[in-house]
Amino acid sequence: MRICVISDLHYKFATPKPEDVELNAKALAFLRTIPGHYDWLILNGDIFDLWFDWKYTIIKEYFPVLKILADIREKGCKIVYISGNHDFWFNDFFPSQLQVELYQDAFVLETDKKKIYFTHGDLHTTNDFRYQFFRRLIRLPFAKKLFSIIHPDLALTLGITLSRSSRMRRVAQRLQMQKKEGMENYARSLLKDYDYVIMGHTHEPCVIPMEKGVYANSGDWLENHSYIKIINGKLELCTFE
Repeated sequence: MRICVISDLHYKFATPKPEDVELNAKALAFLRTIPGHYDWLILNGDIFDLWFDWKYTIIKEYFPVLKILADIREKGCKIVYISGNHDFWFNDFFPSQLQVELYQDAFVLETDKKKIYFTHGDLHTTNDFRYQFFRRLIRLPFAKKLFSIIHPDLALTLGITLSRSSRMRRVAQRLQMQKKEGMENYARSLLKDYDYVIMGHTHEPCVIPMEKGVYANSGDWLENHSYIKIINGKLELCTFE
């Protein structure tokens, strides 16, 4: 089995800066390499800088990504999408139009004598109580309903502000280390039952062998352009050049 795992592309629907246009183009170039090379594509959260599909509306700037994902599915590669902290307001567009499997918190796959646990990771940081409270609040059905009744142009203008503030929020190094340790500790607890635990969220790619398995982080596409591939059960951290 051939598996590709990516996270934290943060593909933007508003791209006034040349560097954002370049990052989007690089992400698209990578996605075009997927068909024929992998059997599974795991989108492990924060693929989009913000996602919402209204009853009759999707964000037009995301069309290039959606088109490539449709091509990937048509060529036989299965796609799993696990929500992150930027893309979690899903309705039925992905499963009904693209045949993409959606999971809110985690996905488990058993193949090649390996049991693999995928999750974005934002649930398992430590000392980030403000975010954990905000996460619970923003995912309430009431919050989603309120966002859905706002005109998309106004809603996305608000979304740009929220997304930018989330991405640009500076975190003290000590707190950042504690968050990473929280994710590593959670992975360690899972590795009693799994061979690999794979996350994103921190934007720091890594592969850490532990006592009973391996914790890996697929990194990000804002700086590292990193991803994980698992070929016949062998895990490898890669960079797209």
